[in-house]
Amino acid sequence: MFCVLLSVYKKEKPEYFHEAFSSIWFNQQLKPDQIVLVKDGPLTPELNAVIMRWKEILGDVITIVNLSKNAGLGAALNAGIKLCKYELIARMDTDDVAFPDRFEKQVSFMIEHPEIAVSSGQIEEWDQGLCKKLYERHLPLKHEDIVIFAKKRSPISHPAVIFRKSAVQEVNGYPKIYPEDFPLWVSMIVAGYKFANLPDFVLKMRVGDALMKRRGRGFLKGEVSVFRHMLRLGFIDKPQFIYNVASRAAVRLSPWFAKKYFIGLFANSYMPMPSLDITFSIF
Repeated sequence: MFCVLLSVYKKEKPEYFHEAFSSIWFNQQLKPDQIVLVKDGPLTPELNAVIMRWKEILGDVITIVNLSKNAGLGAALNAGIKLCKYELIARMDTDDVAFPDRFEKQVSFMIEHPEIAVSSGQIEEWDQGLCKKLYERHLPLKHEDIVIFAKKRSPISHPAVIFRKSAVQEVNGYPKIYPEDFPLWVSMIVAGYKFANLPDFVLKMRVGDALMKRRGRGFLKGEVSVFRHMLRLGFIDKPQFIYNVASRAAVRLSPWFAKKYFIGLFANSYMPMPSLDITFSIF
């Protein structure tokens, strides 16, 4: 038995929202026992209409959480986790499309591997209309490789993650840092929890040029906060911190054509990350 956790806010498109729900329910080989939907602040009439339609279809399967104002994804998910009835919680964004066998594969894996607290799968990144596949996002599979990978980049695909509720709550859920998922995974790794990723593709993620263009100076500021969190926890050292900030700044602050090249390069390839044998006199 498992739950699917989603959060929706006013700027999302109703047609994408409906398509995401269809992929969770109508098109899934293994349907969730509960769906927890957090309304992150007031929504448009069109989005509320989609929710009412799905409430009629799902009945008691869906639990709706109403937040009076927009709190952000991390806070919204923390509110939703509290109302999830089951230990296994699968995340889903409200504009992505899950492959029909996503939950069957991921739930089976977590049942067969009780030592794993967090896992995800590989994802395909598509344009906004899901007409053209842009990239494939590859992640390491084994815990040891995931820990090395996490020194530089998020080792879990957040839109395709499945985790154990008790483990996430043990580290106090999503922290008040944006982006909120990466520091959560690091906190859990430091706390001793085991991670894994499936080799299978489990999700189509809408990205497109608009999303990648937004990942500029503002997104870099959030990433620096994540790296500081990692440094405070002792997960990375100061040379690694400097390397991370410098390499991310090179991508986030670069011209659009260069940024697009780097994002595609990073998304389409996974190589085990070498350790840094660099000494810095700064600090």
